[in-house]
Amino acid sequence: MTKRNETAYLNAGDAAKAGLGKVLKWILMLFFAFYTLFPLIWLIISSFKTNTELFGDPFSLPAVWQIGNYINAFKVSGLLKMMGNSVVIGGLSTVLNVLCASMLAYCISRFHFKGREAIFTFFAAGILVPLNALMVPYYVIISQIGLYNTRAGLILLYSAIGIPMSTFIIRGLMDSLSREIEEAAYIDGCGFFGRYFRIILPLSQNGIVTAATFQFLTCWNEFVFANLLTSSQNVRTIQLGIRYFTNQFSTDFVSMYAAIVISIVPSIIGYMIFQKQIVSGLTSGAVKG
Repeated sequence: MTKRNETAYLNAGDAAKAGLGKVLKWILMLFFAFYTLFPLIWLIISSFKTNTELFGDPFSLPAVWQIGNYINAFKVSGLLKMMGNSVVIGGLSTVLNVLCASMLAYCISRFHFKGREAIFTFFAAGILVPLNALMVPYYVIISQIGLYNTRAGLILLYSAIGIPMSTFIIRGLMDSLSREIEEAAYIDGCGFFGRYFRIILPLSQNGIVTAATFQFLTCWNEFVFANLLTSSQNVRTIQLGIRYFTNQFSTDFVSMYAAIVISIVPSIIGYMIFQKQIVSGLTSGAVKG
């Protein structure tokens, strides 16, 4: 075999390996896309069926698309009221959470003091704590301070349980900010709060938006504590409205699926709106220098 033929043979082999790699990549991507999207697509299609069609053939298209399931979802469970509660509770807890977490992240990121990393590790370790293990302490505390069955109780609870994750995200972005800008502001006479509100917060926008998005989605999708700490439909959130379609003897599955779809839509819209900020906030602290 001549040198030219040997080179051509090696190039053909490399091209074949590259082509095989691309095929495997697309197969994996399509598999995970199908694995992720199929349950959602099935849920949406099923929400337009009748219960008879659902049990007769779960994977068929509906003979007549039942828009009435969505109307029934609002009528049976009072879903509109619960959506309003979720928006108020999620919005206020997100503002309070991000404000506290950004202050903590600012102090840990921009100031050097003894025990700084230990404090950060202590808060970050809260991410690993299973929240269900704290159900009894939270219930006792909220009840003792008189906030059981109130929106304020859920707002304070959601704000607290989200601080570890928000602090972790925001601190990672603040570490990547240049200290020269803050030092220049300090020389010009800008005080502690001035540097925090006028310089650090605007520059940390991507991290704050990322933390706020995760916090709001956590509040929107949370079920356990909303069920544990409320007893009145006037203060309950949207996730609790889904169970109103189940009674002792029967379950209206298609209307339940319609309610689930309604509860999912705001999460998808929120992520689509802030997608760039979320990706930027999660990756901003990955590369320094």
